[in-house]
Amino acid sequence: MKLLEELKARGLVNQITDEEGLEKHLNEQRVSLYCGFDPTADSLHIGHLLPVIMLKRFQKAGHQPIALVGGGTGMIGDPSGRNEERQLNDSEVVRHYSNRIKEQLAKLLDFEDQEKGAVAVNNLDWLSEMSVIELLRDVGKHFSVNYMLAKDSVESRIENGISFTEFSYMLLQSLDFKKLNEEQNCTLQIGGSDQWGNITAGLEFIRRTSEEGEEAKAFGLTFPLITKADGSKFGKTAGGAVWLDPEKTSPYEFYQFWVNADDRDVIKLLKYFTFLTLDEIDKLEKEVQERPEERAAQRRLAEEMTKLVHGEEALNQAIRISNALFKGDIKSLNKSDVESGFKDVPSYELESSEIGLIDLLVAANISSSKRQAREDIGNGAIYINGDRQQDLKYVLDDQDKIDGAFTVIRRGKKKYFLIRHQ
Repeated sequence: MKLLEELKARGLVNQITDEEGLEKHLNEQRVSLYCGFDPTADSLHIGHLLPVIMLKRFQKAGHQPIALVGGGTGMIGDPSGRNEERQLNDSEVVRHYSNRIKEQLAKLLDFEDQEKGAVAVNNLDWLSEMSVIELLRDVGKHFSVNYMLAKDSVESRIENGISFTEFSYMLLQSLDFKKLNEEQNCTLQIGGSDQWGNITAGLEFIRRTSEEGEEAKAFGLTFPLITKADGSKFGKTAGGAVWLDPEKTSPYEFYQFWVNADDRDVIKLLKYFTFLTLDEIDKLEKEVQERPEERAAQRRLAEEMTKLVHGEEALNQAIRISNALFKGDIKSLNKSDVESGFKDVPSYELESSEIGLIDLLVAANISSSKRQAREDIGNGAIYINGDRQQDLKYVLDDQDKIDGAFTVIRRGKKKYFLIRHQ
């Protein structure tokens, strides 16, 4: 199956500027393509994964991906897909964000292959050297205001207001495409469906300023923005965004995000995000239909994604934590596992080496009073490292510490508390 055909089969094609021309272009030669990542935070999040994986798909098919970090455009702010202006960050913050994102991209794309290795560029390198007059004369002259107003990214903002700063974003992204077209022979830009206006503007700019004119070879392809079956935003949890940085979202939390995918979404996510064959995904779809309670498709999705982003070791840890929590076998975990799996639960620092269970429950706000603590223990609602404890006189000591550092207390079925021993 050819690349474009497979992308369609996976539901990954939203719009193409010239489908027949692009297909011929991809089949005849090694193509350089790019996707941009504006540094709006110090980490990519799960919403950036689909563009990265799209670049990987092209790379696996023999083409060369260019990952553009928007150190320049990140200073401006893309109006696409937003109802209000972005908050502008100062140059040092954007530079720090850009470096962090470049580091993450280096882990996700293959930059080592000498023939088709990915290339990383930062548009600050050329945008920072351009004067206002050069921008207006060399770029702005080729865009009519009416043309720009007709783009969805601008038109949708007119009612609520859009600054000249964000209005000008289209010019900068168009310049990026032309720059890469001239210097890297980049002939394809990809992006989410909300980038269609910016991408087509870039193509128009290339044709207007190229010696080949209308014959200039350049293409645009967008993929769908992901929507969930329940109407909620993909990539968001109760705790906020799902980050690719393990310090922000632990591999265990990352794994759990995918494991918790809705049955109605999981097959689409497998097609979008994984490199499993379509035949493999069809088999998993049958399992969802016949044995949904086993969540085989979700577990496979979680395994593929966690391994891709965090590696084999982190995946094994995430599975180990998940299995321990499911079976209640907390004692099988080590210090690192506990830190990862319980980083967001309420915690209490304990100075003494021994403490009565009732006193601990009250001190750590696990039970509201000694009376309630006695009831909780007596009713069998208290678990220490996964084991139920109903002894009212029980005293915690060194044997209850995991690696001498933690004790995990559970009250009821799901309320976990972490005791940190000093």
